[in-house]
Amino acid sequence: MQQTQRSIINISVPPALAKRIERIAKEENRTKSELLREAFRVYEFNRDWARIRAIGEATARRMGIKSYEDIERIAG
Repeated sequence: MQQTQRSIINISVPPALAKRIERIAKEENRTKSELLREAFRVYEFNRDWARIRAIGEATARRMGIKSYEDIERIAG
């Protein structure tokens, strides 16, 4: 089996959050590391989509698009 290199990052969280992390990891039969890696991937995905949405909204404002009908008119 191939070993994957890892970097260790220590974080501190309030005790209540630590308990929630431990509970969810246990419920999902995952390690805390797996759970937090997945949480970061979801965060990063949402952040990327927020940027894309902001670009789209700025473009729509610049083009005067206010409805789907406007999009169909421009695309048609």
